[in-house]
Amino acid sequence: MNLEDMVIASVDDHVIEPPTMFDRHLSKEHRALAPQYVTDELGNASWWWEHENKRTFAVGINAVVGRPKEEYGMEPMNIDQMRKGVWDAEAHIDDMNAMGQMTALMFPTFAGFDGSWFWDAKDKENTKRVMRAYNDWHIDEWCGPYPGRYFPTGLLPLWDLDATLEEMKRLVKKGSRSVFFPANPASRNRLPSVHDPVWEPMWKLANDEGIVFNCHIGTGLAPEANSDLSPISAWITAMPMAIATDAADLLHLKALLRYPNLKFALSEGGIGWVPYMLERADFTFRHHGPWVRVDFGGKLPSEVFREHFLTCFIDDHFGCDNYKAVGEDIIAYECDYPHSDCTWPHVAEDLWDNVKDLPETVIDKITHQNAYRFYGIDPVAQLGRANCTVGALRAKATHVDVSVQSKGGKDAREYAEEGAAVTAGNVAKTFVPVVTAGDVAEGRKRRKGLI
Repeated sequence: MNLEDMVIASVDDHVIEPPTMFDRHLSKEHRALAPQYVTDELGNASWWWEHENKRTFAVGINAVVGRPKEEYGMEPMNIDQMRKGVWDAEAHIDDMNAMGQMTALMFPTFAGFDGSWFWDAKDKENTKRVMRAYNDWHIDEWCGPYPGRYFPTGLLPLWDLDATLEEMKRLVKKGSRSVFFPANPASRNRLPSVHDPVWEPMWKLANDEGIVFNCHIGTGLAPEANSDLSPISAWITAMPMAIATDAADLLHLKALLRYPNLKFALSEGGIGWVPYMLERADFTFRHHGPWVRVDFGGKLPSEVFREHFLTCFIDDHFGCDNYKAVGEDIIAYECDYPHSDCTWPHVAEDLWDNVKDLPETVIDKITHQNAYRFYGIDPVAQLGRANCTVGALRAKATHVDVSVQSKGGKDAREYAEEGAAVTAGNVAKTFVPVVTAGDVAEGRKRRKGLI
């Protein structure tokens, strides 16, 4: 096998939602009650829910794909400062072809990686309607025209279990067996712990229908900088491993013993830390078992983990070299397009550098087979391997401009002292601040020319 023969599936990418996303999925009356894409007088854009007086962070957070690396700290403020493939479905397919990637799982942006932006909304019925519209846009409009290119996935109104079960069943009928879920609902999201019996009907439904829970880093115990003065590179270095704490908690979920088909995907966490965590879990079980009284159904924790979890990496030579210790059947790839860790358009080259010395059967597992099996799809069987490879896809993308392009935005380096390392505090200053109800009203009047 060589680089051009690989089939690449990514289980962690991101979409910047376009301003037109609700047009086909809500009535005119209900669109007025949905979040709106708003650009202020300075050109900064965000999703703004006017009747809820709520605004997100900068809409383009970290959508730096295609920029010079010197501009990675220059956050795009609106879609005009991003590659079109970040927010346009057809252009995104072009960018996937250009890097040789066959399939992607697209996490939300303005809604939060788990949909948590919606959970504290005041008008709950309207919020459920908007979330259904989001799912319809994602499945029907973004994924639908491109069979085999996406893992269709949906948001859930997790504050209402009955509505959650109803939406999960609707998603299954639409062909989606994957949902966004917080890695630790109790940590920051004002939801019950995963160990609370309230979730039992959801676990059962997911088991029966083969629904995967996608748990992205930052949706549990969030990786945070030590201080505002900490170099941002310290945070970037440690960020992936922060998901290990949530993984250990999920591993102790008793529902895993009752439901053999209950599955969790750990997104953007890397894999190099997995062998030690599993070794530690087994030691804890054996050494502390007499007093902690944890039951793993006659198995070791490491065995349970490999039956229910999928891990992924962007660049992890140590993890790939030690694939047996991780578990060759639970490793997948993640591209992270369009975030700053993404290596587009050189994704195939960088992935190949991680796996080229592994057995061919293991390369296939890591690059696509494990992901397709975990999510219950098989584009290779449907479309033929010859049409899914890096070489075949890149042959379709000769028209795609992959040159590095400078864009505008707020530059974190402007807030740092000359020659000094960029700190977490410098980066924080680049984000659009949360506004008050008075700011919303004033901004609306300004846009209408009333003041």
